[in-house]
Amino acid sequence: MTYRFNDEHMDLFFMAALSWGPAGGLDVGQAFYIAETITDGDPDSWVNAFAQYGDYLDQQANTWHAKGWRRSAGEMRLKAFASYRSAWQFAGPGQRFSELYARHQRAFALAIDELRLPATRFEIPWKHASLPGHYFANPNPDAPLVLVIGGADTCHEDLFFTVGRNLLERGYSVALADLPGQGDLQAQGLYWEAEAEKPISAIIDQLIARFGARPGRIALLGLSLGGYFVSRAAGYDTRLATVMASTPLHDAGLLFARSVQAAAAHQGSATFSAATLRSHQTTFWKAGARTPSELIDRTCTLRADPARVSVPFLSLLGGGESDLFAEQARTWHAAIASKHKSLIELPEQTGADGHVQVNNRLRLAQECCGWLDDLFAVDAER
Repeated sequence: MTYRFNDEHMDLFFMAALSWGPAGGLDVGQAFYIAETITDGDPDSWVNAFAQYGDYLDQQANTWHAKGWRRSAGEMRLKAFASYRSAWQFAGPGQRFSELYARHQRAFALAIDELRLPATRFEIPWKHASLPGHYFANPNPDAPLVLVIGGADTCHEDLFFTVGRNLLERGYSVALADLPGQGDLQAQGLYWEAEAEKPISAIIDQLIARFGARPGRIALLGLSLGGYFVSRAAGYDTRLATVMASTPLHDAGLLFARSVQAAAAHQGSATFSAATLRSHQTTFWKAGARTPSELIDRTCTLRADPARVSVPFLSLLGGGESDLFAEQARTWHAAIASKHKSLIELPEQTGADGHVQVNNRLRLAQECCGWLDDLFAVDAER
């Protein structure tokens, strides 16, 4: 389904911007106001429109903060963060991306403070850099913890909108974290890693040591390419009570190989827009690749073994996902060794059939929390 833009990449991320509204992102009127100033398929017009609107919202937040309107300032600041976050989606590698990313980080930190959200930033040493994240403590000290891992086009802060805030309000403590190749870590020389269970394990180590998370009371949720990352971790980390994925990917390398083939087939055609080119450049950057063959080589080992997975596993699949995502989700569900597993397929009439339920984030949270509530016997509103 086309929501606003003919360019499929722009349309997806415009829908993402809309989907964050109920959790504190841009409201519908704001998102469509911005869209009116964007030229379909032109990445620079997208970047400029969202960046300028972020500045406008940030200034409004400053005005209200100066008046002592702390909550209203925080709400507006969170929307400024959402606008900056959308802005860098098509910035591509380089200084413009870094500038916008710094603005988004600043706005998110200020919003957390102004809204008095129960959040603590943490960093995990990793190779020559560190993996950033935020821990949100539920008021219930016995609340299980959900660690959320995003995908190829994500940062850990935007996961607060996607599902984190809903998880927190439905009775769970929440940790959001970036793995190599996510957020701005590729700018620091950290790229996607096949052995994703290793950085995830390091994050869990700190969640236990610093925040008192308890083995057996930790859930892991992966979204998009994060479905691959958590599928790997499911086969290795014994401290997990359950793993959830929308959608599970056991052979992410095949996804990138097919994307290279599709790009080669359409390059030079009318469907290969400047926005599409910018998206491809960003994908190469996150993988640490410079050429299509390097991208294939660097991602071909992104595979998870279903035979290793015995932890309770929830698989979510939107009916509008590609054939590759659908095939991998169904194959994974059938092949994993877990005795406690479920595959939820969400057809068009749910309004949640988009990629990672981009058109209905509440349904994503409802399915995950229903699964978790049953697993942990949590007395929560479902």
